[in-house]
Amino acid sequence: MTDTTDPSLRSFIEVPPNHDFPIQNLPYGVFSRPDEEKPRCGVRIGDFVLDLRVLEHADHFRDTPLGDDHVFCKQGLNKFMSKGAAIWHAVRDRVSSLLRVDNATLRDDESLRQRALVPAENVTMHLPAEIGDYTDFYSSKHHAFNVGTMFRGPENALMPNYLWIPVGYHGRASSVVLSGTEITRPCGQTKADDAEAPIFGPCRLLDFELEVGFFTGPGNTLGEPISMAQAADHIFGMVLVNDWSARDVQKWEYQPLGPFLAKNFATTISPWVVPMAALEPFRCAPPAQDPAPLAYLTQSGAGGAPGGWAYDIELEVAIRTPSSDAPHPVCRSNFKHMYWTMAQQLVHHSATGCNIRPGDLLASGTISGPTEESYGSMLELAWRGTKPIQFPTGEERKFIADNDTVLMRGWCEADGVRIGFGACDGTVQPARI
Repeated sequence: MTDTTDPSLRSFIEVPPNHDFPIQNLPYGVFSRPDEEKPRCGVRIGDFVLDLRVLEHADHFRDTPLGDDHVFCKQGLNKFMSKGAAIWHAVRDRVSSLLRVDNATLRDDESLRQRALVPAENVTMHLPAEIGDYTDFYSSKHHAFNVGTMFRGPENALMPNYLWIPVGYHGRASSVVLSGTEITRPCGQTKADDAEAPIFGPCRLLDFELEVGFFTGPGNTLGEPISMAQAADHIFGMVLVNDWSARDVQKWEYQPLGPFLAKNFATTISPWVVPMAALEPFRCAPPAQDPAPLAYLTQSGAGGAPGGWAYDIELEVAIRTPSSDAPHPVCRSNFKHMYWTMAQQLVHHSATGCNIRPGDLLASGTISGPTEESYGSMLELAWRGTKPIQFPTGEERKFIADNDTVLMRGWCEADGVRIGFGACDGTVQPARI
């Protein structure tokens, strides 16, 4: 395998400086062309989409471990995800080679180039996989402490199990939507502290949750857990996630079984799945875990990962109100703050023998850092409504209002190379009542 993240690599396709999608990134997605409605799989390079179905039919993967198996003419990446790390790396190696400035195979074949490269502005993006299951974790210690402090005080902020297990719940896969999809304000039951009975109506405390999620690879057979040493072979790539939250609905409903209607109405993800190989240069040591995790969650055997299972991914959230000319940044955080790592989330999820399947989505939970500007939700940023966020327009927000747009961005950057995740945006529409 060649080093596909080498900062010196250049593509024959011109990619502007600081672009999210240089040749070192090569994220996967599912798109449809203007001349063909059927979705297929592609790779993003600069302002173009490389149609992998075209390359597949032209036999450009035949002499790789993928062979004659057609996986890119599907309406999701699930079949490719199921192939495992060796094939993922081989395909990435081939795509990178074909796009390089010194490789004439695609560069000088005008017919192939015309068929394989589509301007990104002309395509329609689709969900990158058929998501069978969606699990949301609660893996930011800073976030858990902040929320616990609001409701139970700092001395009881973390629940007794928090430092021992990656806490999570099963979300609703059917309402995972792509960036740009409008979000309808949900309705549900809420109850004021001094009210005798609950009422039904639109959520008043609508929030965003800054998260990062990962798609799973081959998965495991029912009854056979995934070990920490195997985790790297089961994590395909990452996307940005906004797991919208109806805070007032959740307050009333969450005991004893946790969130339900407060979380099932929408989860927004970015369309391009950044492969783990592209993020390899940005591995870093995770926060110290005290007490030490139980043996099955110990990270020393995490696939031989140099530097650990944390990643230095810069994250930003901005809000554009109907009266503003530009989005106003409200949060700047980093994925490296997560207490529980992706590998630990995956291993714990399968510890019972639960079968993980190709294309399942596992999300981090709200990513908050140690400082106020790095808090990953309005609940924290406005501190339960007591510190409203001020906008340049003179407006203020305690939570998300109708017609507000929440914009999330994520990127890694080093040696002049930016690995970006693209857009994860959603505009809130009034409730339908």
